[in-house]
Amino acid sequence: MQVKSSFKNEEFIPVKYTCDGEDISPPLEWDKVDNAKTYAIIVEDPDAPAGTFIHWVIYNIKGNSLPENVPKKEKSEYGIQGINDFERIGYNGPCPPRTHGAHRYYFNVYALDTELDYKSKITADELKEMMEGHILATGSIMGKYKRK
Repeated sequence: MQVKSSFKNEEFIPVKYTCDGEDISPPLEWDKVDNAKTYAIIVEDPDAPAGTFIHWVIYNIKGNSLPENVPKKEKSEYGIQGINDFERIGYNGPCPPRTHGAHRYYFNVYALDTELDYKSKITADELKEMMEGHILATGSIMGKYKRK
């Protein structure tokens, strides 16, 4: 499953989608998967000092795209959003320590054969558990970011 955004795979993520900019979610689009009822997205930074850091958890997405700037609320027309590792609902963009080199951010998209039950303040680990046995396909796009 191919995933596209306003940046190309392995390119730098535009500042507006980071903590140094507007900190809004980038637009995302992915291949439609036959028999998929919903999609989920988990954004991960494997280069964080304390291990993989979660920037976004969203599931029960009905279509195969999301617009820029999905509202930072648990339930919206776009899906259900969980808690990221900033302990906030919704998307918070790249914000690596200034002393670090570029970090990699994986926008992982999962095509699911079901609509998942609502769980308030779901974490990425809880979502991964709920998705087990329901994943039809996966895809990702990786963007980099380094603070100035």
